[in-house]
Amino acid sequence: MKTITIEGSLRTGFGKTATRQLRSQELVPGVIYGGSQEISFQAPVSAFKNFVYTPSFQVAEVVLDGKTYRTILKDLQFDKVDDSLIHIDLLELVEDKKMIADIPLKFVGVSPGVKDGGKLHIKMKSLKVKTYPKYLKEHIEVSIDNLELNGNIRVEDVKIDNYEILNSPRIPIASVTLTRQLKQEEAAAPVAGAAPAAGATAAAAPAAGAPAADKKEKK
Repeated sequence: MKTITIEGSLRTGFGKTATRQLRSQELVPGVIYGGSQEISFQAPVSAFKNFVYTPSFQVAEVVLDGKTYRTILKDLQFDKVDDSLIHIDLLELVEDKKMIADIPLKFVGVSPGVKDGGKLHIKMKSLKVKTYPKYLKEHIEVSIDNLELNGNIRVEDVKIDNYEILNSPRIPIASVTLTRQLKQEEAAAPVAGAAPAAGATAAAAPAAGAPAADKKEKK
């Protein structure tokens, strides 16, 4: 599990005025939940760059006045005008206490449906799980080796030890569908066993009212 270190300090001032002053100094206020008590802290906005602006799932070791807290991301708030980070909530990892986290999905293998000309659609990028901190991992691998054309992989198809998956079981997380080109090819292909065209039938049968084939002349 990838871990980064964030150095900050405990907050002493609260309220709108104190918060505005922190932001003017390029400091971000935050709260650590999940432990024996809530911890309010502040840290430079630059310290969160590699933690916030990444799709990777990481652990942040937050160092505050000589004490280290192992945490994961819980929530973020951004400024509505300039989209800058203005608040962060972290969840402290307590070894004997289950926690809830969003773990990214990593799709591996080769889909037979894609080989047949279909297109892979990723419908979910992560799963919400409940587990102990010692079982946390950077991603959950999902094999697409058996994903056929017009097939789906659903939440219920993901099996992983020590994880309780909290998403609805029937939600699809990946599928393979026909591409436009493949649809056009299928539409243009002749249907096996189809009846011959109307013109071909008319040409093969004698016209209505036409005389029958000549019979042997009677003596």
